[in-house]
Amino acid sequence: MLEKVPLDKVLFLDIETAPQVYRFNELEEEAQHLFESKTRFMQNDAKSFEELYNERSSIYAEFGKIICISVGFVHETRTGRQIRMKSFYHDDEEILLKQFVDLLNDRYNTPYHILCGHNAKEFDFPYICRRLLINGMKLPAILDIAGKKPWEISHLDTMELWKFGDYKSFTSLALLCHIFKIPTPKDDISGADVARVYYEDNDLERIKVYCEKDVVALIQLFLRMKGDELVDEGEIYFSKS
Repeated sequence: MLEKVPLDKVLFLDIETAPQVYRFNELEEEAQHLFESKTRFMQNDAKSFEELYNERSSIYAEFGKIICISVGFVHETRTGRQIRMKSFYHDDEEILLKQFVDLLNDRYNTPYHILCGHNAKEFDFPYICRRLLINGMKLPAILDIAGKKPWEISHLDTMELWKFGDYKSFTSLALLCHIFKIPTPKDDISGADVARVYYEDNDLERIKVYCEKDVVALIQLFLRMKGDELVDEGEIYFSKS
């Protein structure tokens, strides 16, 4: 199946998220109660709601926000393939979402276009949709899947592809890159550091670089799964600041 996927129709993506406010006690009182209600089954004597907020607020679209969306394109050239990156990142979530939606509406708006991410069907795609609605924005056609049958949705997810129908486990992008011998640069931050880098270091640029490297890894993994050669490092072009 994968060998039939037209790479020029696929938009590879990853998002980075942060809490809407850095600390639990910065939430409005009603929001604190609602967070406690949402996470009450996770709370115990060893883990307070404050600790749960630090761990999980970024991954809940009701309490987090998108601070970066990085996308990757695979281009065929006379000498091989290139990967080109573009990122939308901003403190104002509405601005970056509008820029991202403009891209989708302009270039990825037919039934033949495909979105691809890692664990994206469970996280990235629904998170983007929820934050679009929260910001009062209309879903682009490629993300407006309500009422569609499973076979009518062409989005791809490398984690789902790796499961081969087995739904019992999560496999990280880093692990798959390791077993497929895909070189990945050693970053000075991980996903767990994003909120701190955003709020304490005020370094969105650093987060953008981290996000783009994940998209490159995603593309290389997808190519491996297709049985294709990796794109040479000299043919990978990251976005400029």
